[in-house]
Amino acid sequence: MAKVTWNGVVLAESDACEVVEGNQYFPPASLNMDYFKPISKTTGCPWKGTASYYDIVVNGDVNAGAAWYYAEPKPAASNIKGYVAFYSNKVKVEA
Repeated sequence: MAKVTWNGVVLAESDACEVVEGNQYFPPASLNMDYFKPISKTTGCPWKGTASYYDIVVNGDVNAGAAWYYAEPKPAASNIKGYVAFYSNKVKVEA
């Protein structure tokens, strides 16, 4: 079971993650959305499409842009539509 924690709280936990380019992508239902704040940042990937980002907010502490997802990925990445990945240098990801 893969798990993501930061500041003492579990952000996501699932045994149904998709692994892409070494990143664990967590299904939307596995996220504790109380800690996710959508932000306007986006980036582009040639084969996955446009990524959108979340800040993680726990007890008033903000972990800026620590998570991302592809709301409308390109066909090659359709398996991660809506799934969320995390920067391992910003949170603890256990696979």
